[in-house]
Amino acid sequence: MPEFLHRSKLYYNPVEFALDRIGGAWKMPILWRLNGRVMRYGELKKDIPRVTHKMLTAQLRELEEDGFISRTVYPVVPPKVEYALTERGQRAIPVIEMIRKYGLELMAEMGVQHEAK
Repeated sequence: MPEFLHRSKLYYNPVEFALDRIGGAWKMPILWRLNGRVMRYGELKKDIPRVTHKMLTAQLRELEEDGFISRTVYPVVPPKVEYALTERGQRAIPVIEMIRKYGLELMAEMGVQHEAK
């Protein structure tokens, strides 16, 4: 498959492209938490305590820009903002489930202890 450009970045295959959209330390955990529910920023931050405010904000913006989540702002004081999966985000959930299952299998094979959440 030939390389292709998207937003001035060169990609060599579709896996690389997909992982750039949903990969990294925080995008999949954010999408996973939004599966089947709407969450506010503070709820996401509380549910993913190791992510910094700066990183969470950046990842939410990227996911919104790429069409994986929607952001709804309510005109109230203090501001109320809610995040939800879009149809594109919903399509990412089975991929995340498969990666999670594979990760759990690898952990078991390699003797890595995991606390279920």
